[in-house]
Amino acid sequence: MDSPLPPRPTEPRIRRRDRHGRGMRGPVAPPQVPLSASRADTFRDLVLDSVERLERRFPQLVDVEFLVMEVPPVVREDTVPLGGSAPAAKDGPARVVVYRRPVEIRTKSREERALLVHEVVVEQVAELLGLSPESVDPRYGQD
Repeated sequence: MDSPLPPRPTEPRIRRRDRHGRGMRGPVAPPQVPLSASRADTFRDLVLDSVERLERRFPQLVDVEFLVMEVPPVVREDTVPLGGSAPAAKDGPARVVVYRRPVEIRTKSREERALLVHEVVVEQVAELLGLSPESVDPRYGQD
């Protein structure tokens, strides 16, 4: 006796897993857990922490724009800069830039990275304000 085949659905079926029923079920960690923060987000947070520490001593830094860039622009030098600064111009505010990849390459742990980020920010702010790094942060170079 021949059994009729079930009719084919008119719309394709959406597969949520692979053919064996295993597959990604959802995100590994919820968004509020630090595990889900990217390296760029973590680095940005280190820069913001350093800036907040300095803004308490120098209120004029509120007008300075702090940026994080992946790598510095191509320049024919023997060394790779970790940061840069530019004074205020008529078309924009003063800027301090920290380059993420060169800083990450030179550090091994989060603590080292936080110290180096703070040193770079202090050096660039000192250059921008025309001060020595030690006068911007008395703990500069001691850690």
